[in-house]
Amino acid sequence: MDQAMISIGPYQLANRVILAPMAGVTDRPFRQLCRRLGAGLVVSEMVTSDTRLWNTRKSRQRLDHAGEAEPRSVQIAGGDPQMMAEAARMNQALGAQILDINMGCPAKKVCNKAAGSALLQDEALVAEILDTVVRAVDIPVTLKIRTGWHPDHRNGVVIARIAEQAGIQALAVHGRTRSDLYQGHAEYDTIAAIKQAVSIPIFANGDIDSPEKARQVLEHTGADAVMIGRAAQGRPWIFGEIDYYLRHGVHLPSPAFSWQRDILLEHLDALHEFYGSHQGVRIARKHVGWYLQTLPGAEEFRRSFNRIECPVQQRQSIEQFFIRLLEGDLAA
Repeated sequence: MDQAMISIGPYQLANRVILAPMAGVTDRPFRQLCRRLGAGLVVSEMVTSDTRLWNTRKSRQRLDHAGEAEPRSVQIAGGDPQMMAEAARMNQALGAQILDINMGCPAKKVCNKAAGSALLQDEALVAEILDTVVRAVDIPVTLKIRTGWHPDHRNGVVIARIAEQAGIQALAVHGRTRSDLYQGHAEYDTIAAIKQAVSIPIFANGDIDSPEKARQVLEHTGADAVMIGRAAQGRPWIFGEIDYYLRHGVHLPSPAFSWQRDILLEHLDALHEFYGSHQGVRIARKHVGWYLQTLPGAEEFRRSFNRIECPVQQRQSIEQFFIRLLEGDLAA
C-alpha cells in the first residue's frame, strides 16, 4: 500500500498505525512499550479539563511524560471552552507537543458532564470549543470523534468540516455512534464520507484487530492511518505486525512464547516502577490477564495470579507459567 507520510504540525509520524487513547490503559509504561514495538504515534489517557482536579495521584500520573519519545500527544476532555483552553495551555507548559480533544468517549460519567461524544449533539458548542482551544495554544490540536450521537443522527461529516475550519490538524473517527457504545460492529462508510469531505489527515478507529482488517479499512475509507484500541491490550506488538503487513503485504512470523514472556516481564517491571509496588501490583493484573487470555492454562493461572500481592512473586509466577508453557505442560 502507498506509504505516504502523515504530518501533524511539525511532526512526521513514523507510520500509519496509531495507539488510541484509552482511560486506565494507555498510561506511560504502556505507551512507551507500544511505541517501541511499532506504533507510529501514541496518545495519552484522557485528562480532565478541570485543572482543579489535577492534584490527585491519578491525574499526576496521567500528566507524567518523562522520558517519552516525541511527539507527545495528550488528550483532554471537557465541555466548557474556557476550561478546555486553560487545560490546553497547562498541558503545553507540561510538555505536550500535540493536544487531542476527546469528543469520542461514550462513557456515561464523561457524557453526563456534557463531554466526550455527548458534545456531538451541539454543533455550535463543538465549534466554540475547537476554536477556543486552537487559539489558546501554539501546538497542533487534533480531535477524536464518533460518527454521530445516534445511528439516526450521524453528523460526523458536519463535525469534521467544523473541525477543519477551526484549524484541527488531524481527526480520528471511531466507526460507531455514541449510543452504540462498543456494541455491534463498527461501520466505515461514514469514515469514508468524512475523508471525502475534508483535507486533513483522517485516522480510522473501531474493531481493527488484525493486519488484514487494517488494510481493508484503509482501502474502504481512504483514511490516512488506523488507530488501534482494544486489540492492543495484551498484544502491544500488533502495531509492528500491522505496519509490516501494510508495507510488505506479508505477515511477520507469530511471536515466540519466549519473546512474549520477555515483553510481558518488561511491561510488568515498568508498571511496578511507575506506580510503586502496591498500586503497580493491582494495575498489572488486568494487563497480565490480557496478555495470557489466548494461551492454554491462562484462566486457572489468572485466578491465582490475582491473589498475589508482591511484585517479586508476580514476576516469578509469570516466569513459572511460561516454563510450563514452553515445556508443553499446559493443556491447550
